[in-house]
Amino acid sequence: MTTIAILGTGLLGAGMAENLLQKGHRPRLWNRTADKLAPLTARGALAGKNPADAVAGATHVHLVLSEDHAVDAVIEALRPGLASGAPVIDHSTNDPALVAARFSRLRQAGVRYVPAPVFMSPQNAREASGLMLLAGPKADADALQDHLAAMTGKVFWVGERPDLAAVHKLAGNSVFFAMASAMADVLAIGRGAGVTAEQMLALFDVFKPGAALPFLGQRVAKAGTGAASFELTMARKDARLMHQTAGKERLLVLPSVIAAMDQAIAKGLGQADYAVFTKP
Repeated sequence: MTTIAILGTGLLGAGMAENLLQKGHRPRLWNRTADKLAPLTARGALAGKNPADAVAGATHVHLVLSEDHAVDAVIEALRPGLASGAPVIDHSTNDPALVAARFSRLRQAGVRYVPAPVFMSPQNAREASGLMLLAGPKADADALQDHLAAMTGKVFWVGERPDLAAVHKLAGNSVFFAMASAMADVLAIGRGAGVTAEQMLALFDVFKPGAALPFLGQRVAKAGTGAASFELTMARKDARLMHQTAGKERLLVLPSVIAAMDQAIAKGLGQADYAVFTKP
């Protein structure tokens, strides 16, 4: 029988616990602020007095913590109660170098540490939807596939390299941050032209730039090596019009893009494909 422990019941961890409760599980929980467990224990979850108590008897242990120092501290505290062979599945967003070191250290000590960061909101956690990344031995990925898919919907095994899921998680979040900044510039251009946010955002009901991300990634990775389909000088002209239309509105992304374009043009790359401005 599967017994699941979740250590860390912030928004995401609580969502995972709620999903398990809906499915008839009685998850064993621990949180540094014990009061946060009350709504979950009222629905049948079991509260551990400490991390070791929470994982006692658990077949699967999930960590949903703030960052590396908390992960290290909680793993050290839970180890006295951890069953032999029980995976410690870490959903925290962590430093890749520390993940690699932790993986090596714990595996050598016989702890089955599994890096598994997620792209999930609290609602995704409650619904068991979203995407979970998984790094480490393929045997672990195969053994945990069904268990994890029931908690997230889709599991992507990135490979044997233990820190790769952590790298991918940071990369994915960087895209979210960049897109939020780009959308801020979109709205600034609209304000400069007297166009409401609603009118600007209506464009994205029909224009779906997110679908182009894989293509754009390849274009950036190969920047400067192929024939231009959109020359940098023409892209720079468009950037000038964007900046001009925004007027005195605050821009987050565009000024840095313009500066990089100008540097590339000054190096004689104006006739190259526009993505050449992204090269180091």
